[in-house]
Amino acid sequence: MDKRKGYFLIIPAIVIMCIFTLYPLIDGIRVSFTDKSMLKTEYSYIGIDNYKQMLGDPIFWLSLRHSIILTGVVVILQLIFGLILAWTMKQEIPGMSIYKSIIMVSWVIPVAATVIIFKFMAQSDVGFINIILKSIGLKSLVKYWFGDPSTAFSFIILLHLWRNVPFYGIAFLAAMQTIPASFYEAAEIDGANAFQSFWYITLPGIRNMIIVMVTIHVLWTFNNFDFIYLATGGGPINTTDVLPVYVYRQSWVSYAAGYGASIGTVMLLILSVYLIIYLMIQERGEYIR
Repeated sequence: MDKRKGYFLIIPAIVIMCIFTLYPLIDGIRVSFTDKSMLKTEYSYIGIDNYKQMLGDPIFWLSLRHSIILTGVVVILQLIFGLILAWTMKQEIPGMSIYKSIIMVSWVIPVAATVIIFKFMAQSDVGFINIILKSIGLKSLVKYWFGDPSTAFSFIILLHLWRNVPFYGIAFLAAMQTIPASFYEAAEIDGANAFQSFWYITLPGIRNMIIVMVTIHVLWTFNNFDFIYLATGGGPINTTDVLPVYVYRQSWVSYAAGYGASIGTVMLLILSVYLIIYLMIQERGEYIR
């Protein structure tokens, strides 16, 4: 009887997942084997032609490289700065309680508003960054930072850090506060310094939180569309192109839905491989422990 009640309770969730997740996923894979266009209703199956085209598409490879670099750099820097921020907030510093209460402002601000703020700060004439440069005698460096191929990608990274580092900090701080104070007291008695306490007590104590945060943000960053689309649209000259933006452009600008679906399928495969490797490492770690 209890089993039947359990099945009855999960059926609505399963139905919703099938309608809004499983069906679009399967249909997207199916469409990737067609020449479907947004400009016509008729289409035919063309096998793996889209994937063959992808192999010879330099913008696809450029976007893939940018996606991997962006994900790797952003997640590593967010992890490092998040740990530093959490450790700082853990200290008894005057005014820290006020700082903790406003630290999540960058997270709760809508993405569109965040991008607008940064684009305004990067303006060549009235932007805050260039006003500062002019005031300290570095007028030669003034430019529109999102419009320069040499700096646009770096500013995309900065956008991610500004928005997500506080979230990392709060998550890690919450995990740190679950570590018994007696651990640190014992380490201090044994003569451990601050770094040794952090390395041998804090990091192992928040290991699970680190794994969760890194996994979530690898998936989120690799799939992130709004930051780059709103900030640069993939420009200038494809220097900030990533796979989600390229999928959008192929599907809704070039109207090549079939080709866009094939790129999306490759993204799915890449992230599936990542998840499989992550689960294998996690299972091995649990076994060793």
